[in-house]
Amino acid sequence: MTTHTIVRPSGRHLAWLHRFTAIVLAAALATSAVLSTASEINNSSNSWIGTWAASPQPTWGSDFAFPTNIPATLQDQTIRQVARISLGGKRIRIVLSNEYGSQPLVIGAAHIALADAGSAIITGTDQPITFGGKTAVIVPPGAPLVSDPVDLAVAPLASVAVSVFLPNKTPATTFHWDGRQTAYLAKGNQVAAKHIETDTTTSARIFLNGIQVEAVAPAGTVVVIGDSITDGNGATIDANARWPDFLAARLVSRNVAVLNAGISGARLLGDRMGVNALARFERDVLSQPHVKSVIVLLGINDISWPGTAFDPQGTLPAYDELIFGYRQLIARAHIRGVRVVGATLTPFEGALAGTPLDNYYNIDKDRLRHKINAWIRTSGAFDAVIDFDALAKDTVHPSRLKPQFDSGDHLHPGDRGNKAMAYAIDLDTLF
Repeated sequence: MTTHTIVRPSGRHLAWLHRFTAIVLAAALATSAVLSTASEINNSSNSWIGTWAASPQPTWGSDFAFPTNIPATLQDQTIRQVARISLGGKRIRIVLSNEYGSQPLVIGAAHIALADAGSAIITGTDQPITFGGKTAVIVPPGAPLVSDPVDLAVAPLASVAVSVFLPNKTPATTFHWDGRQTAYLAKGNQVAAKHIETDTTTSARIFLNGIQVEAVAPAGTVVVIGDSITDGNGATIDANARWPDFLAARLVSRNVAVLNAGISGARLLGDRMGVNALARFERDVLSQPHVKSVIVLLGINDISWPGTAFDPQGTLPAYDELIFGYRQLIARAHIRGVRVVGATLTPFEGALAGTPLDNYYNIDKDRLRHKINAWIRTSGAFDAVIDFDALAKDTVHPSRLKPQFDSGDHLHPGDRGNKAMAYAIDLDTLF
């Protein structure tokens, strides 16, 4: 028969055991508290959603066909920028970008308020913006910066004014060229001013990359990646008349945000007015919170830039190169569970006639556009297709835009055309 010896701990061992048990218990309680806090943070962060965006671009030199329309450097100046959001929320925060900066970006102060007419803000809505609890902050070169939440409730489709003070000499290296909204630049720290008196304005965005809201159970985000047709060139300035603006108004009732990742001059494969779509797809589309689907309207600049003042030595891209680019976007989106909706390229005969870019159109370029459109419609590569070409073409002269949709340059739709594009979309195809 086997006997067992019971070893009873001494008083010293009992004291050690009690201390060890207390340590383990304290650690367990602390871990539980941390996990609980982390869970609360995660639950809170899950309600934050992008409600407005402007894709960053690097500024260019004087050798390019268009001026940047912003000062080369800023110092001791306030920039007030107005943006109409899509979804509303109980709190709001901003995203700044120093992506193309080669030196730290010093923010001296920043405020946000509900926008009134012009540069004015609505009395009683002005709030300071902090970053890690501080009103001043330094943004490293190449980095974005997300602000702390601000207790400012905003309604869907509200306009907000974001004011940023730059105390130091600051090269304006990161911007969004075609903002289609007046921004106000003034001397000194005027972030809290009710109205900014200044003669210095621009329609570009400077350093402002995004706005997010803490929404109630958001259903998701639709991002539109495109070129000047999506960015709104041809739409009335300060009127929120880009086609993604009209789409945002339609999707409010479904609690869906719309982010405009259009860049005027953008290309699927090439750089210059912003980097190519393959390079910026992660930043501008896939990294957005709650993104459910992306609409792709890209390719007309790849086809039309070669041989123009934009790209004098360029050659027409091969059909297979463009298809490869689209397939890459689709594959990367599907890896992340994002639905991809392809849009056909709109007619452009006569585009930019009477300008230094009057060779933007020719018959060979248009043949390639038709070939690409046929692939978009019939390949089955996209999860759904929006046929903007069929909508926008003139029934009498199909290689041109309908006169009632044309902004006047025979390339970009005007306000009426943009509204028609947004209302032609079957919303169910986006989800």
